[in-house]
Amino acid sequence: MAACNSMFVYHILGLASLGAVFYFSLLGEVDLRFPGLVPSSGSSSQPQDASLPFVERRGVQLFLEGRPFYINGWNSYWLMDQSVEPSSRHRVTRMFRSAVGMGLTVCRTWAFNDGDYNALQVTPGHFDERVFEALDRVVVEARQHGVRLILSLANNLEAFGGKTQYVKWAWDEGVGLTSSNDSFFFDPAIRDYFKVYLKALLTRTNHLTGVQYKDDPTILAWELMNEPRCITDPSGNTLQRWIEEMAAYVKSIDRRHLLTVGTEGFYGPTSAPDKLSVNPGHWFNNYGLDFIRNSKISDIDFASVHLYPDNWLHSANLEEKLKFVTQWVSSHFEDGDKELHKPVLLAEFGLSHLVKGFDQSHRDAFYKAVYDIAHESAKKGRAGAGAMVWQLAAEGMEEYMDAFAIVPSERPSMQRLLREQSCRLAALRYGEAEARRTLRTVCA
Repeated sequence: MAACNSMFVYHILGLASLGAVFYFSLLGEVDLRFPGLVPSSGSSSQPQDASLPFVERRGVQLFLEGRPFYINGWNSYWLMDQSVEPSSRHRVTRMFRSAVGMGLTVCRTWAFNDGDYNALQVTPGHFDERVFEALDRVVVEARQHGVRLILSLANNLEAFGGKTQYVKWAWDEGVGLTSSNDSFFFDPAIRDYFKVYLKALLTRTNHLTGVQYKDDPTILAWELMNEPRCITDPSGNTLQRWIEEMAAYVKSIDRRHLLTVGTEGFYGPTSAPDKLSVNPGHWFNNYGLDFIRNSKISDIDFASVHLYPDNWLHSANLEEKLKFVTQWVSSHFEDGDKELHKPVLLAEFGLSHLVKGFDQSHRDAFYKAVYDIAHESAKKGRAGAGAMVWQLAAEGMEEYMDAFAIVPSERPSMQRLLREQSCRLAALRYGEAEARRTLRTVCA
């Protein structure tokens, strides 16, 4: 997320077989939406059933079990970090319970922590098994609750290590070309570091299920990087080459999962003038981004977009921000239909409570505008794959909160909006009557 600058400031199964919303103890219970799952509180030498269907792409839509699949999801970047220590794991469980209670089905979270506190990758190619087991638990917990995961693989910002840590590793070892953060994208040694990490993660065998990550359908998709930017090459060529290389490498190991880039969606040098005019002021000029070009790469299955009008339009009032929301989201969904021929997911969006004059009704209006556009695209069978709020948190997580964070239990109006969107999208997937039956605890 563009507004986050520290480590603490930082997003399915189809519901055909969902008979009710199940809640779980810390040890877990069998979820009927995931047949064959046998949760364990310790290691298992016997692989668990991995025969769940994968979410797949067909044209401009996502599909699951032969039906279009629409995402109403959320971001909780901190799941792996909070799953490391036994004293904080209950937060992960509480978050999944809360999300399922609102009908949410997809969570985007970090699958990286490089050289920082509770680091997954301590040094290049060396991993902390204790933290890897924490990520294993997150995957199992998601499966138990009927939630799919989008796992982000790196960070453009310094939080949780980010590309800065990779550059520091190379520089300290005397193999780095420069100390510029953007050397992450062009330095051969750093690209090799990242590939070692990718292979280790994708081929990781979950110690609780015996299933390799690349074979686990609980994971909906991989995201190459959270908000990649390469400001030293405004032509976009350096970032484009990196995306092409890393996307091809991921697909050489894992062709079953979907893959996205993780960009914010800024239009770049190859975009038409009418698209460039959609950009919020200067927010693209030196970032090396080129949304349509980046997303057209054949190994990229769906495009991702972010939305932060508070950060991008500093002097705008609520009416102006809502107008921008419509223009920004509609433009990118249109790209999916007409240019990319792929789904487009609004992977992050939020409205800050720190803006002068903020009122909860402003955030409600903002969310509703986003959800209405996503629902309209889905209703017409077009490229809008859904939207994922940044960010949701459990109670008592003040140290992980930012200006956009929401604790659902503390915001009843927001809970209603999230539930309503879940029910609207379920109705499109199953029909009104079946949606009410399968989500009766949410859509009653």
